[in-house]
Amino acid sequence: MKRGPLLMIGAVVFDLDGTLVDTEPMHYQGFAEVLAEIGIEVSRADYFTRLIHFTDRECFDLVLTESGLEASPPRLGALLARKAQRYLELIDGTDLLYPAAHAFVQQCASRFPLALATGTLKTEAELILRRIGLRDCFTVVVSADDVRNGKPDPEPFLLALKMLNHRRGQPLAPGQCLVIEDTPAGVEAAHRAGMKALAIAHTCAASSLSAADLVRPSLAETNLDEALAALGD
Repeated sequence: MKRGPLLMIGAVVFDLDGTLVDTEPMHYQGFAEVLAEIGIEVSRADYFTRLIHFTDRECFDLVLTESGLEASPPRLGALLARKAQRYLELIDGTDLLYPAAHAFVQQCASRFPLALATGTLKTEAELILRRIGLRDCFTVVVSADDVRNGKPDPEPFLLALKMLNHRRGQPLAPGQCLVIEDTPAGVEAAHRAGMKALAIAHTCAASSLSAADLVRPSLAETNLDEALAALGD
């Protein structure tokens, strides 16, 4: 089979939750439990179809507002702290990595500088990357703590590129970056940043990710060279 030209990229930007690690069920459980304590019910379907791409702060803000409750800074702060504590309890001792994720990240890191752009908190992202043995693969980590606007806003990806360029001293353009994501909001954010998007259907149906430049069922079913060739066509 004749291959197309490889996509000429200079960096890869990964999402974390739902892309590299199967942590979204724990995020939902922590979120739902904390809200249940104040009498608000959030269904699993609502979380995975509508809320999954939001940061924790955005999730709590939205759900409180929809429930007619004031989303004051003290209330949000208390909910965020409780959810962060519960989430860390839920992931403790859990095998988080999706099959082949470790090898795929290492393969990418051997060829490109890598950044992480995640909607999770910095402490959580750093803890997870160290637990799964991949922290050293990433030159830059951008978390919810680093941006004002989460995905689908392009800010996380543009900040990741800015930080990569600062570290490298040799600027890359957005079009030289490949984003690897698992949600429609992540794909939209990548495109709004001017970057290519490879969507991995770990948490969302492949049909909902059709706006991506390329969709694969899982990282285990993704070949890097084939993906770059397909994206380069």
